[in-house]
Amino acid sequence: MTLLCPMPPDAFADYREASVSAYAQDNVAAGRWPQSGALERACADFDRNLPHGIATPDNFIHQIKDVGSGEVVGVLWFAIIERNGVRSAFVYDIEVKPPYRRRGHARAAFKALEEKVQELGLLTIGLHVFAHNPDAQRLYASLGYAVTSVNMLKHLEQP
Repeated sequence: MTLLCPMPPDAFADYREASVSAYAQDNVAAGRWPQSGALERACADFDRNLPHGIATPDNFIHQIKDVGSGEVVGVLWFAIIERNGVRSAFVYDIEVKPPYRRRGHARAAFKALEEKVQELGLLTIGLHVFAHNPDAQRLYASLGYAVTSVNMLKHLEQP
């Protein structure tokens, strides 16, 4: 069994460091950012979204825990966002540590997320997935998530 538990404040610094690093590498792998300056851009994005850290209003950072072992196996961060007068949940980060992958923790975390989002009175959950992550795309599709848009990018040769 898997549970979502609010992240304790003393775990936030380590989470921030790991999340920023992974986000920088994902953007480089996607071709969106050059390697040079990627970490700085990721830090700026992270801090813009969480200006008060773990205490940022309408943001919920949870540890994903395996009930059997008590181990923290990952993290899920979502926020309440409002666009065009509609409030919804948006998943900013989901990460299951490599030794715990393929054991159903991400799927269970998303099911628990649905309950939390409904308790908040929200009717939708959005997320972004990088094109170079087909495993995540398959997971989200199997959970009922649908593609709502596709961003594309073309790199041009330098003159």
